[in-house]
Amino acid sequence: MTIAFIIVLVLAVILGIALYYQKKASRGQATEQQQLLNDYQRRVDEQQKLLDDYRALEKNFDSVGEGYEQALLAFDKIEEDTQKMKSANEALDKRCNSLQESLTALQEANQKRMEGMEPILGQLYDAGETDARFSAIAGRLTDLDDVIGNLPPLNRSDNVMVQQVADEAVRQSGVAASQYVQFQQQVAPDAAATMLSTNLRKAVRALTHLLDNALKFTSDGTITLDVTVDMEKMVADYTVTDTGSGIEAAEAEHIFEPYVKLNQFFDGQGIGLTVARNIARRLGGNLTLDTEYAGPGARFVLELPI
Repeated sequence: MTIAFIIVLVLAVILGIALYYQKKASRGQATEQQQLLNDYQRRVDEQQKLLDDYRALEKNFDSVGEGYEQALLAFDKIEEDTQKMKSANEALDKRCNSLQESLTALQEANQKRMEGMEPILGQLYDAGETDARFSAIAGRLTDLDDVIGNLPPLNRSDNVMVQQVADEAVRQSGVAASQYVQFQQQVAPDAAATMLSTNLRKAVRALTHLLDNALKFTSDGTITLDVTVDMEKMVADYTVTDTGSGIEAAEAEHIFEPYVKLNQFFDGQGIGLTVARNIARRLGGNLTLDTEYAGPGARFVLELPI
């Protein structure tokens, strides 16, 4: 009986040990399975993230593709506009060249016309010795050409006294006979004894415009013509000073542009100073506004080479 009990007890112990190890093995398998499940879920999450990244990348690629296509279209449009602009510039260049050729031909024709009119103008100037109206008419005719810039140099074949240009301009302008201004002419001794190689008619015309301009803008006061020579520069200076309305220094170049009138209430076309400067430069000299003159009025200096 005791042996049977011992046997049963041993069997029970063996069975319990077997159950313990079986249960332990079951828990280990469950833990391992849970770990495998977690690893699987992590891999699934990673694959989902990769899939999402791929879809985002694909979407961005589509956007880049659309932008690239738009950029290509814009580039094609720019290229087309560039070609149109190039064609327009070529057409404009041809037009400008054609206009320049026409202008050159017109200037040459005007030059020839003026050369043909020289004898007639000479007769008018000669008649002006007794009637200033003829000189005025001849002067206006030449002004039509002298208002154009960049004309060829004038022939300086007249050898005259420096004072002769001043005397003739005073006569033609009528400034000495003015009833409302006092006129003074001052000729330096060395200027009175100096010869000038010039175009007498053109030089007189330039100085006449200066005197006319002074008369126009001086309603009361004085107009002075100073004639001097600078032997270092080899030039004769005709300085016209008035006590009129004056000119701002900022307008020193603007007033020499054609058809510029600083005061619209005065008569004239606004070409007198333009013509005078063009003539001076064609004679190898210049005409400037003395911006350092403090006034009242204005001072112009006509410079002609001796």
